[in-house]
Amino acid sequence: QVQLVESGGGLVRAGGSLRLSCAASGRTLSIYNMGWFRQAPGKEREFVSSITRSGGSTRYADSVKGRFAISRDNAKNTGYLQMNTLKPEDTAVYYCAASRRNYVGTKYEDYDYWGQGTQVTVSS
Repeated sequence: QVQLVESGGGLVRAGGSLRLSCAASGRTLSIYNMGWFRQAPGKEREFVSSITRSGGSTRYADSVKGRFAISRDNAKNTGYLQMNTLKPEDTAVYYCAASRRNYVGTKYEDYDYWGQGTQVTVSS
């Protein structure tokens, strides 16, 4: 099975940018569809973005569309989430996830493997 480790979180002012990374080990990342989710205090984990195995198709939650960009480098076994024009409401723990399914889902149960999360805090 694959192990996922997120990095790149931190504290940033509103309007700023961060780039999250998701490093995979144990198995090659190229066999998995990938997703990013986030969970704010007191809220359920929510879908942010997803990308297919080849990187040819991406999907975004309406709340981040136009501001976030998902990508992957299968040669480096790493996925990325570029976050621009950050808002205080983007504050959350961000998780990357991997799926062996033949579809790319937007629900927690669509993914099989999860990282431990990285905190993103956006100050106003």
